[in-house]
Amino acid sequence: MGCGSYLPERILTNAELAEKVKSSDEWIKQRTGIHQRHIAADSETTSDIATIAAERALADAGIDAQDIDLIVLATSTPDLTFPATATTVQARLGIRHGFAYDIQAVCSGFVFALTVADNHIRMGQAKRALVIGAETFSRILDWEDRTTCVLFGDGGGAVVLEAGEGEGTSDDRGIISTHLRSDGHYNDKLYVDGGPSSTGTVGYLRMEGQEVFRRAVGFLAEVIEEALQSSGLKAEDIDWFVPHQANRRIIEATARKMNLSWDKVILTVDRHANTSAASIPLALRVALDENKIKRGDLVLLEAMGGGFTWGSALVRW
Repeated sequence: MGCGSYLPERILTNAELAEKVKSSDEWIKQRTGIHQRHIAADSETTSDIATIAAERALADAGIDAQDIDLIVLATSTPDLTFPATATTVQARLGIRHGFAYDIQAVCSGFVFALTVADNHIRMGQAKRALVIGAETFSRILDWEDRTTCVLFGDGGGAVVLEAGEGEGTSDDRGIISTHLRSDGHYNDKLYVDGGPSSTGTVGYLRMEGQEVFRRAVGFLAEVIEEALQSSGLKAEDIDWFVPHQANRRIIEATARKMNLSWDKVILTVDRHANTSAASIPLALRVALDENKIKRGDLVLLEAMGGGFTWGSALVRW
């Protein structure tokens, strides 16, 4: 029904970042496709970002917050260990009914959140849902580690879902199919080295970049192919491909492997960097603002994150 987003005001360019770590604008752009990222203000929290994105999604949908009976918020950077950041957003929106909770699947979080919200609606447990991806990844970065700190940014995005009747075909508007995967054997390839029950600290993000890249393309191609097969569709049927914005090279390699035309790919990693669970809804809003995605278009979403987790979603806008 609607889509909204929010990016913190502060922009951190590659040139500015290169002054702090051993790097350069050219080095970062060549390896990642990133030119800049947005960084949350010291006083800005994940719930602040999520609430603004949610309000904008509601305005875009033309509905009041009181019409929402479910909030699923995907984040790896919650305000607090508990309560769920989703309940903070719920309170700020003035909602006192329904239910709200967080989901943690790192960069795949939005696809996972979209899936569980879709299933709640299909089961009749909710009529209208807010699905949010919001992150303040700048809080868990080691700003002396150039292999990770150049990759990430902060931001948030949200969509509004509503129950509706269809014919049960891929021509129906809404979420056509979702496919989720995880394999905890890769936990040590992309992780944060702290937590309440292990170190009692927040910790910093750590990553084996080459291993993540090597696995990402194959895993993503697998769930994309599964999405197409389950729906009886082909790559050429896709109007827009909205991938998780981790790295331009991963996006290019995935599109080539699936024979997806580059002019159908929504790319925002250059402007936003990797905003983890927020990257897909942020990219959706950009695509809408640029008059690319239109009603009736078939949109393919995909993401992979720490865990590893990965997944895809086919959506008829």
